[in-house]
Amino acid sequence: MAETRMPTATYVCPRDGARAGSSSADWCCPVCGGPWDLDTGPLPPVRIDSLRTRVNSLWRYEEALPLAAPAVSLGEGRTPLVALTDQVSAKLDYLMPTLSFKDRGAVMLAELARRLGPDRVVADSSGNAGTAVAAYCARAGLPCTVYVPEGTSAKKTEQIRAHGARLETVPGGREATAAAARTAAGAPGTFYASHVFNPYFLHGTKTYVYEIWEERGGTLPDALAVPVGNGTLLLGAALATAELLAHGLIDRRPALIAVQAEAVSPLATAFRAGADRLPDEPSDPVRSTLAEGIAIPRPPRARQILAAVRESGGTFLTVTEDQIRDAQQDLAARGFFVETTGVACWAAVGGVADRSVVVPLCGAGLKTGLAP
Repeated sequence: MAETRMPTATYVCPRDGARAGSSSADWCCPVCGGPWDLDTGPLPPVRIDSLRTRVNSLWRYEEALPLAAPAVSLGEGRTPLVALTDQVSAKLDYLMPTLSFKDRGAVMLAELARRLGPDRVVADSSGNAGTAVAAYCARAGLPCTVYVPEGTSAKKTEQIRAHGARLETVPGGREATAAAARTAAGAPGTFYASHVFNPYFLHGTKTYVYEIWEERGGTLPDALAVPVGNGTLLLGAALATAELLAHGLIDRRPALIAVQAEAVSPLATAFRAGADRLPDEPSDPVRSTLAEGIAIPRPPRARQILAAVRESGGTFLTVTEDQIRDAQQDLAARGFFVETTGVACWAAVGGVADRSVVVPLCGAGLKTGLAP
């Protein structure tokens, strides 16, 4: 068993500067109710020539991570980077232990929870994050309850149950599900494994970029295309590129291309309007989309997502339902069976890339099946 060391990083609110220890029961800023960032203090650089003999998982980037010596690892990370065209490569994150990129962040949350020793863990999800939290809580021996919206893919809910988690199906959409989980998170002895509010998750997803950097011999592509709902992969990418640049390990930051489904695209709408946040009231009714994993009408980190895309010189793209269907079938014909959310970036940039781009194939097709 790995040595248990309590976390030393500090939660900090990016809006008002409020702070709390990361062993705090406060899952959000007590002043504004917003999500935390993480103050890790100065992090040493990851030297590419030091990686050759390290563990073959995301934990090889130990200098950049807020936790070390994990007991709950399932070997997550180190997924292949495969060329799709002369300009576009795909990172096969659907080859993770629970078949989605969410393992990168979920292992951090479960390891943090293991060290804090709560009575129970709760999470909310449209499917993949909940599955990942359930799996890693099983690995950690922690009781877990996952809240999902009605209509969540049956394959995803089956996977959550298989890992021994209690499943709570919530009438309504993604926001109602989050509200139910947050109510449960207020009970004493509860750790809220929120992939949106807890910044440890973002420090897990940033390893996606560290792996690309290592695989490409210490360089990054011109652009990183990322599907965006709550923005956890994009914000992790922004963290990683900022760290690599600050340490002089890259000479420029790649543009972040944020991809949303046209049916649910509040961030793309705000970006195109030049806004730095979402409007106080949603302007459009929530519609259904095949890309259920990014169908988030009001992401709590909207300001940070919009700022990160602009600071990188990136942009937002949207894709239609027909483009999602076509992209899933096209990737399957190339040998990659990817869930409908996970094909969004290929749908957006696959045939039109005029610069080097990496897209994530971030969930296995077995989770949703072929789009109707």
